[in-house]
Amino acid sequence: MVAGPGGVGKTSIAAALGTAAAQLTDAKVLVLTVDPARRLADALGIELAGQEATRINEEVLASAGVHFQGELWAGMLDVRAGWDELIGRHAPTPEVAERILANPLYANLTRRFVHSHDYLAIERVHELTTHGDFDVVIVDTPPSRNALDLLDAPRRMQEFFGSQLLRWLTVPARSRMANLVSQPFQLVADRLLGAGFLSDITEFFDLFQTMEDGFVRHAREVESLMANPETKFVVVTTAEVTPVHEARFLITELATRGMHLGAVVANRLSLDRATSAEPLATEIDQVADLAARLTEEMATVPGHDLIDTKEALEGLLHQLQSRAVEIAELGAQQERVLSELKIDAPLLLRCPILDRDVQDLSDLAELATHLTGSLPGQS
Repeated sequence: MVAGPGGVGKTSIAAALGTAAAQLTDAKVLVLTVDPARRLADALGIELAGQEATRINEEVLASAGVHFQGELWAGMLDVRAGWDELIGRHAPTPEVAERILANPLYANLTRRFVHSHDYLAIERVHELTTHGDFDVVIVDTPPSRNALDLLDAPRRMQEFFGSQLLRWLTVPARSRMANLVSQPFQLVADRLLGAGFLSDITEFFDLFQTMEDGFVRHAREVESLMANPETKFVVVTTAEVTPVHEARFLITELATRGMHLGAVVANRLSLDRATSAEPLATEIDQVADLAARLTEEMATVPGHDLIDTKEALEGLLHQLQSRAVEIAELGAQQERVLSELKIDAPLLLRCPILDRDVQDLSDLAELATHLTGSLPGQS
């Protein structure tokens, strides 16, 4: 599960992790986005539709100059199709499933049901990891606070089935006395809201309640999956103070829920171990040497051009030295911020900012190289 604050490149990192896994192993890898945005499909250069996962084909790999030992697949969540599958799976009989799907309020209620997208996403993850044929499933979650809603969705679904609200909604269908008492109110409601509106609501939730055993049992299985030591969370952040604060909050919440942190990715670093101040220091030395040689030549060769050149070189040298100081300060500040993450992270991976937006598979392969290169023992 890849999680983190918004705007830190989380989707790209999830896809890059999948790319790395497919490059280095012979595993069948799926990257699944539960974020409604389509950034994953854009990054991989493919079209995603419905619930079906799509494999990155050889033609795309060849055009990007990328080689896989394994397979890389991508998928995204289709809310309507997912709910239809859930109803079919948990309804006690095919007839009950048909009645729920035919209910006029079904599509609107499931689409607007609070946290329905979150619960459906976790259900999909559970289905893929327990019944799918993928060796590795990497899930790109929504931003931090929304990700917590996603992780809490199974508990909320259990609470809903035991709630007073559901009992109240289904009383008219189960009690003749309650039905008689509510008839005058229903007549008024029919005039205001349309004939059969309240009856449709009552029928829908009465049928929905027949699936309680399946939903609750499955929700508990999903909770167990999320807390399984084999399920690892990767938290992505940048080196800015606010994203790091949000990332540490998420790390704390994961621990509170008994979930396991695998790594923290510090993304879009302006300066990391692979981008040091050494190249700039070399340029400073070269400019200083050139200025010194010109000074010697000026002693023997008259000419204002040399004087102007020397002054220009001295100006350039001053700019380079100022830039070196800025880079040193930036590196020190960045390390101070990242040191906070090291306290909580079992593994801290670094990924520098690219000189372009991540747009295709070759860009993801470059990110994958940086991620694997920052593993312990790697150069």
